[in-house]
Amino acid sequence: MSSINMPSIIKKLAKLGSFLIAFGLLLAVLGFTAFNYLNSPPGPPSFLEEEHLRLENGNILFFEVRSGESAISVGRRLEEAGIIRNHRFWQLLSRLNREHIKTGSYRIELPASQMSIHSLLVEGAQILVRVTVPEGVTLKRASIIFEEAGICDAEDFLAAASSQNILDHYSIPGETMEGYLFPDTYLFPLAFPADRVVRAMADNFFTRLAEIAPEVLELGIEELNNRVIMASIVEREYRINEEAPLMAGVFYNRLRINMALQSCATVEYIITEIQGRPHPEVILYRDLEIRNPYNTYLQRGLPPGPISAPGAVALRASFFPAQTEYFYFRLIDSNTGRHFFSRTLDEHNRAGDLSIGGSS
Repeated sequence: MSSINMPSIIKKLAKLGSFLIAFGLLLAVLGFTAFNYLNSPPGPPSFLEEEHLRLENGNILFFEVRSGESAISVGRRLEEAGIIRNHRFWQLLSRLNREHIKTGSYRIELPASQMSIHSLLVEGAQILVRVTVPEGVTLKRASIIFEEAGICDAEDFLAAASSQNILDHYSIPGETMEGYLFPDTYLFPLAFPADRVVRAMADNFFTRLAEIAPEVLELGIEELNNRVIMASIVEREYRINEEAPLMAGVFYNRLRINMALQSCATVEYIITEIQGRPHPEVILYRDLEIRNPYNTYLQRGLPPGPISAPGAVALRASFFPAQTEYFYFRLIDSNTGRHFFSRTLDEHNRAGDLSIGGSS
């Protein structure tokens, strides 16, 4: 029986080990090279006809992940557009990172690696659009603002603003969120759900209202709604901040003696928002005869609901009106927006010829 030649076996094992190490290193180098190649940007993008891709300034890609779109579909579109080298490597990244890519619109600075693009879509770091909703706008006007900014469709916004679920959530007694969406500057992603836009604005409204008038938490739904209605009227009447409480005081004085509010702003609301006509340059006498619950020339008391989105000044005026004996005001300086306030109709008339467009 021959003896085992241990030195020879050790030498062979050492050679085999060296070979395996060298082979492993070669595989590692090849793998690393392939990984870097597949991960690296392929060069200038070669766009096909694709409505969800846009290139600006040669290196800024605007890319939309469509609702319900799979990671595989996104990878194929990116490969076809020349943004990534290989969609199968994209699928591998998607398997390694089990988080789903997020629907939305993205801004990607090119050239960019596959991993960086994938991470961006997984994190959902979408484009945020700055949208300013001015004080005194109506729901219809706000819906157009959001549609023009690419946030959501106007019809979807109006549908969300009249959703019973949302109305019940905020305990709104009316049929829409008119008056309860705070006018402010917002940052929203493109193609954002309309119901989330409405909820964000409503949350902002109640947060700001609690800051302006902490006692709002103690009011019932009906009284709160009355204050918001009053604020929405004042918002459309005042032009100088310090006059807003005076106007609110005038309207509350009229309510106290059961006098008609006679606010031209409510008539304008009927014309533009209910009848769908263009905004009038002046309110005519025949406009004051329109039969509608919002016509405060014919109907005593507050209108059925808010007529605009009141801002902080109007809301503060509604909760803290000036205590005066005024029952009238009229515009005396169209350049500055200053009004003349008076106790009697005689004083009001003596201040100048009655102007239907500027008097209340």
